[in-house]
Amino acid sequence: MNPQDFSSAFFVKRGTNAVQEVAGLADAIDFLSEWPEDRRDVIHEPALRVCCEAHDKQKAVSVARNAFLGFAKRAGILKNVACAQQRPAWVAAACRCRLGRFCQVSA
Repeated sequence: MNPQDFSSAFFVKRGTNAVQEVAGLADAIDFLSEWPEDRRDVIHEPALRVCCEAHDKQKAVSVARNAFLGFAKRAGILKNVACAQQRPAWVAAACRCRLGRFCQVSA
């Protein structure tokens, strides 16, 4: 296990047709960095800062996970793991690219 991985991964809604697994700091930082500026609120910046500080070993990874989780809950994008793993036909599947980016593939 990578020391920058979260103790347990979770899934967040990404756009209209995709669900993304967030398994560690790199995933969280990428997701927060790509979050639309017009949807950023008071919790976005602190969540991104804490994730970056954990990446630089200034904060614990668990603190960053909790910060990202708080952001996801407030943004209403946290998804149930069981639902995300089932990948219903009406949800487009997403594949993880090497850099943590997602591309759409047919379900």
